[in-house]
Amino acid sequence: RCCYMNTIIYLVRHSEPFKIHRGIEEVEEDILFANIKAPLSINGEKLAEIKSQNKEFENIDVVWSSDYVRTMSTAKYFAYRNNLKVNISDKFGERKHGISSWNELPCDFETHQFIDENYKIGSGESQKEVRERIYNKLINVIEDNKGKRILIVGHSTATAYLLGKWCEISYDGNYKFNNQVFFDGKWDYLETFKLTFDDKNDLIDIKNI
Repeated sequence: RCCYMNTIIYLVRHSEPFKIHRGIEEVEEDILFANIKAPLSINGEKLAEIKSQNKEFENIDVVWSSDYVRTMSTAKYFAYRNNLKVNISDKFGERKHGISSWNELPCDFETHQFIDENYKIGSGESQKEVRERIYNKLINVIEDNKGKRILIVGHSTATAYLLGKWCEISYDGNYKFNNQVFFDGKWDYLETFKLTFDDKNDLIDIKNI
């Protein structure tokens, strides 16, 4: 009888991005730039390289990233260390606000969306839509890489919403899995979660590393 190995998923938030300031007037291109096109800062590049050297990330089999510049720029260090290419998918992208100016964002938007999984504005995404988008892609990646160690570089809000598939998440408090706290909810750049899935694609363990 074949012995099955669990599949390991590392969910890594991108490193520190370069801050863009274009004055008081904010147009759609500014939001697009800030959300998708902004590169890593010099410090962000250094932090990503240092993080990739952690012993935990030896022998990674597959590297994925969202299609944002800051995530791809982060992922390249983990890929380089393991002599891998970076696979890209927009399915791992950040939550879409659906606005053309930050002035359109209600002051309670973030908390409202955490409380109500179906809440969204404009052409944006709800928490539930983000979670299902990423979850479906994640399961697809797991199915193609059973028993392997997979690293995915993504975004804080999107990852939080994904974790809501299995965990109790909070806007400004603890995250719990099986009633055990594994994260204090204070997101840093390169925040990393190690998820262990069994042969049925069920999450059996999660750690904040």
